[in-house]
Amino acid sequence: MGIISRTNTVSLNGACTGFFAADSLSSKASSVFFNNTTWKLKLRPLVASSSSSSSMATNFQVTASSSIGAVKEEQKGASSGRVGENDLLIVGPGVLGRLVAEQWRQEHPGCQIYGQTMTADHHDELINMGITPSLKWTEATQKFPYVIFCAPPSRSLDYPGDVRLAALSWNGEGSFLFTSTSAIFDCSDNGACDEDGPVVPIGRSPRTDVLLKAEKVILEFGGCVLRLAGLYISLSDRGAHVYWLQKGTVDSRPDHILNLIHYEDAASLSIAMLKKKIRGQIFLGCDNHPLSRQEIMDLVAKSGKFSKKFEGFTGTSGPLGKRLNNSKTREEIGWEPKYPSFAHFLGVAE
Repeated sequence: MGIISRTNTVSLNGACTGFFAADSLSSKASSVFFNNTTWKLKLRPLVASSSSSSSMATNFQVTASSSIGAVKEEQKGASSGRVGENDLLIVGPGVLGRLVAEQWRQEHPGCQIYGQTMTADHHDELINMGITPSLKWTEATQKFPYVIFCAPPSRSLDYPGDVRLAALSWNGEGSFLFTSTSAIFDCSDNGACDEDGPVVPIGRSPRTDVLLKAEKVILEFGGCVLRLAGLYISLSDRGAHVYWLQKGTVDSRPDHILNLIHYEDAASLSIAMLKKKIRGQIFLGCDNHPLSRQEIMDLVAKSGKFSKKFEGFTGTSGPLGKRLNNSKTREEIGWEPKYPSFAHFLGVAE
């Protein structure tokens, strides 16, 4: 437990409307987001004594209940501010969401960007990026012209319900976008597939069921769906090739076709779609250069950027993949990727 020492003249007694995330048992500096301002705080440990009790009565007391109260106050407090015509709510501001925020701010200087998360673990990082954080809401306390939902279903107990709640935070004026996955397409023979390809039937897979139900919610509200291929961001992180290199030998089919899109391109496509203000459609995000697993690792070896040698794939059975093509999306949205292929990203395109 600790008390907050303030250097700024702000009353936090009892009526705190800001949110803060800090380790109350440490003396580290932290911050409070209060009335659209970040206030630097310093926590100092309390010494158990009779005098400390009276001190706690007049200072803000950091307890579990007061932290929860601060969160609720922050969520409701955000709704009192004026929402601008270009303000954006990002549900799930992870890697993709933060890239969207960065690019959106470049195109809309002066806009407010809000990030809704499941926990407060990364709120300080979001604040430093200029994103106003909040925890997952239990009610739509504020409505935004632009909303993008890019949180994965892995940490949700009711993913379609979370999507519906996000939809209630959209005022219907700009755009509402949901980022889904191309794994929904029902193709496993390395065949061609585009935006209109068949999807996995409900009931076959719990993983695709939850995503299809979430997509249905989005479309009912007039939002759009962006089904994304496999995402990668760097040579050393967030890519299947990194995992395969670490393993050395992988028991998978080398001829299984995969489809890729760079995180930056996924973000730029998302923003292009938001700006179009299209209603109730499904789009596809990929680089239009499908590769087999073996082709991916051949390109990695050709790049010369890794000293470790990949031994190979040993699998001979199992389902194959699909060859995605999003020419329809590119034509309607007017978008082209920064990285036309994985080979271009590696610098080995011929």
